Amino acid sequence: MILGSRNYGEAGKCFYIFTRDLGMIYASAQGVRKMSSKLRYVLQDFSYVKVDLVRGRDFWRVTSASKTNELGDFVNKIGAMEVFSNVARLLKRLLAGEDKNEILFDDLVRGLKVLEKTSSKEEIRNVEVLLVLRLLHHLGYVGGGEAVGEYAVSPFEDELVFQISKNRAKVLSHINKALRETQL
Repeated sequence: MILGSRNYGEAGKCFYIFTRDLGMIYASAQGVRKMSSKLRYVLQDFSYVKVDLVRGRDFWRVTSASKTNELGDFVNKIGAMEVFSNVARLLKRLLAGEDKNEILFDDLVRGLKVLEKTSSKEEIRNVEVLLVLRLLHHLGYVGGGEAVGEYAVSPFEDELVFQISKNRAKVLSHINKALRETQL
């Protein structure tokens, strides 16, 4: 999952990549901004791709990449892309270094698949609240107390999106409290 990137040099790019097996990594790709680059259209921000990496002295290097054909319709939904952008920014802020977290990665992918299917603004806001709550829970910032426990540990499904609308204000207060306490 490519959470963001920045340009460097004449045609290079560095990527924040959240992986299932390695956690958050920082990887570079040489020449990816050239018009002739095969990776140019695969390595896009907020995309779900298969990436082959080689460990360098200071950071990872991307050797090849291909699309996964999952979360492809995501790009066409403005509200969904905004949520993904916010979640990516939060993950970049909270994840420190390479730390394998398969549960967090799988939950993120399931949440984005639910988000991809949503249509109304209300549902999109509910999915964003659920995603952030669950990410904070998996990272240890939000416990599984009575107020938010069922939303944090239940399987991420469409039904959960409808349930959270009843208690969204309470869940948001827990999220905001946890984010303030991180001091990041």
